[in-house]
Amino acid sequence: MSQNQHIEQSYLASLQRHLDVFNTMANYHKESMQLLEACKKALANGGKVIWFGNGGSAADAQHLAAEFVVRYKLERGPLASIALTTDTSILTAHSNDYHFDTVFERQVQALCKPEDLVIGLTTSGTSTNINLALQAANDIGAFTVALTGREGGKVRDIANLPIIIRNDETARIQEAHMFIGHWLCEAIDMSMAEQQ
Repeated sequence: MSQNQHIEQSYLASLQRHLDVFNTMANYHKESMQLLEACKKALANGGKVIWFGNGGSAADAQHLAAEFVVRYKLERGPLASIALTTDTSILTAHSNDYHFDTVFERQVQALCKPEDLVIGLTTSGTSTNINLALQAANDIGAFTVALTGREGGKVRDIANLPIIIRNDETARIQEAHMFIGHWLCEAIDMSMAEQQ
C-alpha cells in the first residue's frame, strides 16, 4: 500500500469514527434540553455563561463564549458570556504564584454569582482545575455543567448536569461537545427570536 493510500484510509477511518459518535448524539437530547433551560434561566435572571477547559477544550470554551457575545446566526444583542482561558496575565500569575490546579477556581470565586451558568469542558472528567472550579461554582450556588467524555471521571459527581459523551477518543469527544455548543447557540437564538 502506498503512503497516499494509507493516508486516504486514515481519513476514511477518522470520518467513520466521527460518524459513529454522531450517530449516538440523539442519546444526549434530554441533557441538552436541560442545558438550554439552565442557560435561558441564567440569562433571564441577569446571569452570565462562564466557560473553561484545557487545551482544545480551552479553544472550544473561547469559541462558544464568542458566539454568545458577538452572535451565532441571527442578529441580536450581546449575551453575557466569558471564557476563563483568555486572560494570560491571570493564567500565568496564578499558575506562577499558586498552582495551575486552582487557576479556574480562583477566577470562579472572583467572577461567579448564583445566577450564573458555569460550564467546564473536560474530555476525561479528571482535570483537577476543571473539577475544583465547578465545585467552587457549586459552593456559590451557580448551576454547573460538565461537557465530558469516556465514563465521566470525577466530574460526573461534581457538576449539577454532566453530559458524558461515551467515547474514548479525545478529538471525537470534542467534536460532540462543539455540536452541543453550537446547537445551544442556535436554540438560544431561536428562543430570543420567538420572544420578539
